[in-house]
Amino acid sequence: MRQAGSKDSGGMNIYVLEMAKRLAARGVQVDVFTRHHDPLDPQVVMLAPGARLIHLPAGPPSLDKADVYELLPQFSSQMRRFCVANRLSYDLVSTHYWLSGLVGMRLASEWGVPHTTSFHTMAEMKRRGRPEEREVDQRDSSENAIAKAAESVVAWTEHEKRAVVEYCGIDPSKVIVIPPGVDLSRFRPLSQAQSRDYLGYGDEKNILFVGRLEPLKGLDNLIRAVASIDHPEPITLSVVGGDENSQEKTRLQTLVTQLQLAQSVRFVGAVSQDDLPIHYNSADVCVLPSHYESFGLAALEAAACGRPVVASEVGGLPTIVDSGTTGFLVPPKRIDVMAERLCELLNDDLLRSRMGAAARRHAETLSWDRSADSLLASYRALLPVPVAVAVPVAGG
Repeated sequence: MRQAGSKDSGGMNIYVLEMAKRLAARGVQVDVFTRHHDPLDPQVVMLAPGARLIHLPAGPPSLDKADVYELLPQFSSQMRRFCVANRLSYDLVSTHYWLSGLVGMRLASEWGVPHTTSFHTMAEMKRRGRPEEREVDQRDSSENAIAKAAESVVAWTEHEKRAVVEYCGIDPSKVIVIPPGVDLSRFRPLSQAQSRDYLGYGDEKNILFVGRLEPLKGLDNLIRAVASIDHPEPITLSVVGGDENSQEKTRLQTLVTQLQLAQSVRFVGAVSQDDLPIHYNSADVCVLPSHYESFGLAALEAAACGRPVVASEVGGLPTIVDSGTTGFLVPPKRIDVMAERLCELLNDDLLRSRMGAAARRHAETLSWDRSADSLLASYRALLPVPVAVAVPVAGG
């Protein structure tokens, strides 16, 4: 699977990986099907005992997400061929994102097994957050068809559930809310001084952004907020995530130059899951300035590391950020309010410490094991008799 934070890879990739490993640990045989993303990808990768990642050829490995729709028939055919050749059968199909949902909807029908889906984001929800968002023409109608045909839809928050019911016109009882989790042993409070020394930071205040570099993430608003802060100490904005060369990174770097922040903004790029906790722990505050987030795993990871979070009051972020207790929620696109909240936190060591401790306590209620137990229970409810579930997962 691709490095989280690079190109189109993010929270969904982490979610699929964590669920696959934990479902396998509970006795479920899990196969995760995806396209080849690199010519050197082996066809089968063991993720954990009982969980496999299976790469199938369908179009050029390096392909924009918007171009994948036309390849879905080819990918479906490759899945059929692989399953027949290896004499595979499944009890349930679980899909993630609308492209995979179309494949899963067709194959589950052919195989006569239940289909459960998760959208992670929906076209209409993204447009409401940022009207300039452009999607493949077929996405809206496809999401409606997938939701109506699936036996169940797994949403991450009550907000997402309401949106799915409203946009797709389905029975609310069909939508199950199961929040994602966080690896509490990996993402935990560490020494800030040692973390900063490891990453080569000085004594300056450190604001952290973690996520893909795409307009929907609102990073340009955070950069403008940092430019407006009048603080007696130097401030560094560390940007973790994104590909080395991308149109969005170029746009953001141009903005940084225009605002004369070249010495203050550090584009780190994508980092490994092992190094990510060190970046969170080196920060004074983590910011998610998104126009829309279905959940916001970066906010939960930061909270688990004992860091206060300033986030846009959109989508599922209020599920993670208890405004005034674990951080602050700000109206989306209100750069002035974001800057005020950042100043408040940067100027008050005690407030950051208190909010960080509260954030960790809240994160401890959201573990991956709890999510996996709930997800497995939802799978079993769709099956006619108790069985050791075998699940193919399509992750796009």
